[in-house]
Amino acid sequence: MEAEMQTAVIVRPVRDVDAEALGRVHATCWHETYDHLVSKAALEKISPKRLAELWVNWAVQGPEFKMFAALVDGEVVGFSGSGPARDKDAPRLRELYFIYLLGKYHGTGIGQQLFDAVLGRDEPAYLWVADDNPRAHRFYTRNGFSLDGATHTEPFLGETLTEVRFVR
Repeated sequence: MEAEMQTAVIVRPVRDVDAEALGRVHATCWHETYDHLVSKAALEKISPKRLAELWVNWAVQGPEFKMFAALVDGEVVGFSGSGPARDKDAPRLRELYFIYLLGKYHGTGIGQQLFDAVLGRDEPAYLWVADDNPRAHRFYTRNGFSLDGATHTEPFLGETLTEVRFVR
């Protein structure tokens, strides 16, 4: 079964026409990822339409940004993005902004394909991830990243989320 699914996977650059599907997947992934970290009320504020509007802008960034979508049988199931560091004290010049993949595709290798699409094999980079996200921590560790001890608290859907920094 898994091998069959892999043949139908396409990872390609994000296009502006993907915005609506990306907004939908983004919202679903936030529910799946953060349901134990923020309140149900906060998660109910997520608007696929608003996230789609963000994707319209992200899809047309310059060449220093890499934004990719994963499609299974023509449907967007995940996405990833990297670009120039956004932090003043950034430990690397490149930042992995996000990788989100619908939960039912975890463990299929699609997350790795999304990761590989936006970062070179040993490319130095850093990223922020929720402190309480052990699956993501294992994934980034497998890909050569390690915690550097930096943490911060981010506003997230009207609440706060503690994030830790991984560096490679």
